[in-house]
Amino acid sequence: CPFPDVREKSEAILSGVQELGIRIPRPLGHGPSRFIPEKETIQVGKEDATMHTLFAESFATLGRLDNVTLVMVFHPQYLESFLKTQHYLLQMDGPLPLHYRHYIGIMAAARHQCSYLVNLHVNDFLHVGGDPKWLNGLENAPQKLQNLGELNKMLAHRPWLITKEHIEQLLKTEENSWSLAELIHAVVLLTHYHSLASFTFGCGISPEIECEGGHTFRPPSVSNYCMCDITNGYHGVDEIHASPAGSIPVSSAESVCEVEALMEKMKQLQECRDEEEASQEEMATRFEREKRESMFVCSSEDEESAATRDVSRHFEDTSYGYKDFSRHGMHVPTFRVQDYSWEDHGYSLVNRLYPDVGQLLDEKFHIAYNLTYNTMAMHKDVDTSMLRRAIWNYIHCMFGIRYDDYDYGEINQLLDRSFKVYIKTVVCTPEKTTKRMYDSFWRQFEHSEKVHVNLLLVEARMQAELLYALRAITRYMT
Repeated sequence: CPFPDVREKSEAILSGVQELGIRIPRPLGHGPSRFIPEKETIQVGKEDATMHTLFAESFATLGRLDNVTLVMVFHPQYLESFLKTQHYLLQMDGPLPLHYRHYIGIMAAARHQCSYLVNLHVNDFLHVGGDPKWLNGLENAPQKLQNLGELNKMLAHRPWLITKEHIEQLLKTEENSWSLAELIHAVVLLTHYHSLASFTFGCGISPEIECEGGHTFRPPSVSNYCMCDITNGYHGVDEIHASPAGSIPVSSAESVCEVEALMEKMKQLQECRDEEEASQEEMATRFEREKRESMFVCSSEDEESAATRDVSRHFEDTSYGYKDFSRHGMHVPTFRVQDYSWEDHGYSLVNRLYPDVGQLLDEKFHIAYNLTYNTMAMHKDVDTSMLRRAIWNYIHCMFGIRYDDYDYGEINQLLDRSFKVYIKTVVCTPEKTTKRMYDSFWRQFEHSEKVHVNLLLVEARMQAELLYALRAITRYMT
């Protein structure tokens, strides 16, 4: 295997130089995710042939095997599409120069204080010849990139406010203007990295050992313990995963009951669908009710998180964040998918101005939405389409996007409050996601199933942001 076990390599180095008194960095975390026990992730060197090929492709294109890949590989079909899309956006021929692409990635990830992604792209930006001065703050970047700041913050936090006037300002700014093709490339990059920040926080991705925040210094321990371990509250990896701080112990029987109850609700809803169909008026009422209720779903750990200087210097207006679209008396008209959809409008616009990207995005959306192994926790041969659609449509409902043919009454039946808290936090304020939230929903489900949930959140969020931006571009063009 071309990827030797990092821990074995570290121990070999340690044994060779500890006599010299050199302080050696140790991983701060154990495994690619803070939420998933290392022993339950796919171990490098023990992957199957398909996963091995994906690891090799990731290493060849990125020059690294990052922790996002090591968690996404739970779902190889999706990971293949994701890597192909990201490679095209960052490295293949396109309207924007390479250093602009990585800088836009930094700008987008910084809006969610995602230092993990910011650090990765700072390195990539410098590697492709980017000017180090730009990294001192957005005000040091070219005016053209600074002008993108307003669109970046609105896409990340309140995409429903984007209008054709915002697009016009970018396209008509004299010598710092964007072309339509460049703007489409930038919009896709911004939405890609806003959503990837959601995945990073939603799955508790740990920084790699060589990255900031990914390592600590500890002297060699005796029997796996040392004074600084105890000082830092470390009592061994197994204990950390067995008793996570703040987790709520739940009996196995109670969790099994949750799964059984969810399956029973799915069965009852299917029977109701077969027996009667709600009127269009009733469907519209149920959407408005769910949209209104989504405003009152908030994280129990909902507190202001101050961005660090290292991250906040890459964007302006640090106080600007997510706000529900109907708060403070503001009324945002419902976005009806029947009037502007990805399939009928967005896809063709992207593909026309940035060839092949529409196709790549469409494939990725479809894989995430349709991905199923026909299992739910310990049950097999289960049709999960109703549950997947409820998750996708709930996310779009939070963004004010409505499907006329969907009964939004199903959402309250299938998604309990703890799950809604997790979804809204990961999608709207991902930097506030905690292990407690991750542990509190679907407690009997496999970690791979929770990662699948995150893939749905990522793609539904990205598509929602794209729909608002592309609709504004279309209105400008017409």
